[in-house]
Amino acid sequence: MTTAIVKWGNSQGIRLPKAFLQNINIAENDTVDVLVENEAIIIKKTYGKKHKTTKERLVNFYGKNFTPENQVEIDWGRPVGKEVW
Repeated sequence: MTTAIVKWGNSQGIRLPKAFLQNINIAENDTVDVLVENEAIIIKKTYGKKHKTTKERLVNFYGKNFTPENQVEIDWGRPVGKEVW
């Protein structure tokens, strides 16, 4: 199958025919992993949890687990306005 890459908002995307997705058991709103290997894009259906917790997202973003011993409290100084502390 040949398709074009098209502008989709601020990104680019491709459209895949419904029959193509049905053939590999992927439906609208399913969660997929997109990988790049050897100049190829691989799309795999994910199974299990659909949503990551905030903790899981932070670990993915920063590359480390946030435990009480590696968290740092920052002192921003005295309240200046009508902040409630």
